[in-house]
Amino acid sequence: MYILDEPSIGLHSRDNEKLIVVLKTLRDLGNTVIVVEHDQEIMRAADHLIDIGPEAGTFGGQVVAQGTYPEIVKSKGLTADYLSQTKKIEIPKKRRLSKKKIQLIGAREHNLKNITIDIPLGCLTLVTGVSGSGKTSLVKKILYPALLRHFDIYSEKPGAFSALEGDLNTLKGVEFIDQNPIGRSSRSNPVTYLKAYDEIRTLYSRMPLAKNRNYQPKHFSFNVDGGRCDHCKGEGTLTIEMQFMADVVLECEHCDGKRFKKEILEVQFNGIAIDQLLNMTVDDAIAFFESHQANKISQKLKPLKDVGLGYVTLGQSSATLSGGEAQRIKLASFISQGVTKEKLLFIFDEPTTGLHFHDIKKLLSSFKALLERGHSIVVVEHNLDLIKCADHIIDLGPEAGAGGGSLVGQGTPEDIAKIKHSHTGQYLAKKLN
Repeated sequence: MYILDEPSIGLHSRDNEKLIVVLKTLRDLGNTVIVVEHDQEIMRAADHLIDIGPEAGTFGGQVVAQGTYPEIVKSKGLTADYLSQTKKIEIPKKRRLSKKKIQLIGAREHNLKNITIDIPLGCLTLVTGVSGSGKTSLVKKILYPALLRHFDIYSEKPGAFSALEGDLNTLKGVEFIDQNPIGRSSRSNPVTYLKAYDEIRTLYSRMPLAKNRNYQPKHFSFNVDGGRCDHCKGEGTLTIEMQFMADVVLECEHCDGKRFKKEILEVQFNGIAIDQLLNMTVDDAIAFFESHQANKISQKLKPLKDVGLGYVTLGQSSATLSGGEAQRIKLASFISQGVTKEKLLFIFDEPTTGLHFHDIKKLLSSFKALLERGHSIVVVEHNLDLIKCADHIIDLGPEAGAGGGSLVGQGTPEDIAKIKHSHTGQYLAKKLN
């Protein structure tokens, strides 16, 4: 039995077809193959599908449907809705146009063949091409470090290129939104990252019982001594190091995993103690605060819901979040800042990793929110649902390795779809039709 977890990650549609052939060959040799996947073509190739849902987190965990692909299409649920086209990721009615752009001239790192690319500002630009065509070299190794240097940040040396020109003076900075964890400490979580926890701690410190006992906002933090459990230091668990075996993690018996001292938990806001609040999902917490007129906190939490993380609990340790979830929390933190005068260029590396069609739709809404605030976005991506929604595409290739590194074409999705020797264009043409 072979179990594969999202084997299509980082694969172009052309490479996906090769992966499907390999999976079917394994099956035909008498093996059992189980795949966790979101890709429609792999679903179509499956003999049996098990759809889990109906939603995510506390709203999921049930078998929504199981059977062949045609049976799943006829069933009920979010997966069925997108497979049957009842719901779909719409192609934008018109593409954004911009007179302002930045130009990267003479990129020649690794397999890149001295190419020059244009990135329109205030637009959604996608860098596409088969796996190994030079996308990461172009964006991560040259464009990002070159922009950092423009802003006098010398943390990375850019790969070989000739010049970076254009309307750089309209940008105030560049942000690379990767899938690295949001915090190194196990005590970091979504609400601390979005600075919403400061408001929550202040709210609890204003409760009558907290005032009587002279509790400060710091008493409701598990990062400093005062209100947190002294035995587990606010971790909720104790790790016992074993000499010849894996470490054993036990729930703290002093606070029963609640992370705070007993007297701190006696302070409640509308019948909810701080530990109960941290165990609420984002969706539940927004509804709770709105019903009790704490709208300032619900507004701070709303960006998490907008990026599709309504199922995550407020106090969920950053160590338990997937790379895709961490990336979307970072995205939510920028959306929460609202309209600012400083316009940034955001770079994303495969943000659709591990995302369902429904989540991709939410991701596109989040991108739209950033673009409406005047920011610019560059995305390295293989997902055709995202590619078809781009304003501008930079397609590299035509092949991988030594056969790649050339600029196959740049322009709107419709322009790329007309290029005969573009592998992206061939698959994109089907999506646009």
